[in-house]
Amino acid sequence: MESYKIRLSNFWKFWSYFFIVSILFLLIESKSYSKSYPSSFADLAEKLMPSVVNISTTQTIQTNPNVLPFQFPPGSPFEELFKDFNTPKERSVTSLGSGFIIDKSGIVVTNFHVIQGAEDIIVRVNGKEEHKAKILGSDPLSDLALLQIEVKKKFIPVKFGDSDKARVGDWVVAIGNPFGLGGTVTSGIISAKHRDINLTRYDDLIQTDASINQGNSGGPLFNLKGEVIGINQAIIAPGSSGSIGIGFAIPSNAANKIIEQLIKFGETKRGWLGVRIQEVTKEIAEIEKLDEPAGALIASIFPKSPAQKAGIKEGDIILEFDGKKVNSVRDLPKLVAETEVGKSVLLKIWRNRKMISKKVKLGRLESSEEFKAEQSTVKPNISSSVEVSDLKIYVRDLTDDDLLNRNLPNNTKGVVVTKIENDSPMMFLSENDVIVELQKKKISSAKQFQKMLKNIVSKGEKTLLFAVYNNNNQRSYLTVTIP
Repeated sequence: MESYKIRLSNFWKFWSYFFIVSILFLLIESKSYSKSYPSSFADLAEKLMPSVVNISTTQTIQTNPNVLPFQFPPGSPFEELFKDFNTPKERSVTSLGSGFIIDKSGIVVTNFHVIQGAEDIIVRVNGKEEHKAKILGSDPLSDLALLQIEVKKKFIPVKFGDSDKARVGDWVVAIGNPFGLGGTVTSGIISAKHRDINLTRYDDLIQTDASINQGNSGGPLFNLKGEVIGINQAIIAPGSSGSIGIGFAIPSNAANKIIEQLIKFGETKRGWLGVRIQEVTKEIAEIEKLDEPAGALIASIFPKSPAQKAGIKEGDIILEFDGKKVNSVRDLPKLVAETEVGKSVLLKIWRNRKMISKKVKLGRLESSEEFKAEQSTVKPNISSSVEVSDLKIYVRDLTDDDLLNRNLPNNTKGVVVTKIENDSPMMFLSENDVIVELQKKKISSAKQFQKMLKNIVSKGEKTLLFAVYNNNNQRSYLTVTIP
């Protein structure tokens, strides 16, 4: 009996201790949980609102005339009556956006698309003070612009934070001018980082579920310290719907570099290598004997570009730029653009299945230097074509007339695709495409191409790597697996 009482006593002691420990654990967790979720954003919003501005722009556009389906004879009494009907008319168009102040003098950051084509810009501060503003500088490539408020007074600026330190899941606050409603505060979290939505060539965006709508463009995305870690730029909104919780912002670290140049020069000065690049696929990596798909494959090189002068060749794979690894094709344009014009940088390149180094002095990226392909006017000439049975296509020799008509480099050799069978593994090609390389070896004629292919197939190789000029004269590498 005594033993039973002792056991019962121990039983109650155990559950008493367990209960106490559980309560303590819940209290600790509750305290930790409450730290993760702010009870209110009111203090933060009150502090930041004076630094966020609403932007309205006005531009004049010309409307197309209403063309009558008939004409009146000269001197007709109806001629004067309907004169205005055929006359182009001008009308003013207003657009809305957001921005934020970064300097006491009234320098405002916003998106380029907010002020693009604007004739008059009005900035509203604190929801009531309206001031005219002028453009200090703009950069369409990054979709950023700087404005200067044209009034002499001191404004309240905000500070930039380190967007690289921002983590997925962190709380963020967006303030802006959605649908012209004025200072509006929304909150959410960072949903993802390093998003590329093909909006600009340098996309590396922060994704957030904080509500962002039309009019929020150019507004700030704050962390809980009140620092700008992003500039709201775009949303995904199917149809005409508003926010569905997928918004994107330019990271502050990327924007800062552009803003510094716009303040200093009124324009950007980006590094320029002068290459057209493409992704290194798994198939290309296997052919090139790379450990993994990485780097940027050089598809073509601009004439007289820094790359050409440095001896970089088509087919090279850039794995490292100025000491920084090029993990994917999207890394290289950003690394080059962020590098000072005129700087000599070291490239580590994979060529002929081994690593080499090349030093190149960067030029400056100019819009006039963008590659503009010319449309081919060459028509297929099947009569002189040869069948490539393994690929189920027909090709012919590339002629001097082809080079002249298509404006291809003078030393280009290869074959022109004249016909593609319906069951060909080369269905990704088009007629008049020019194949210039097979497995990184140059093609000189249709007959040589046939022999090269038969030799490769006889060795049991199934994955083929082609270098091709398409109908727009854009050079790229393509892979195909044959049965």
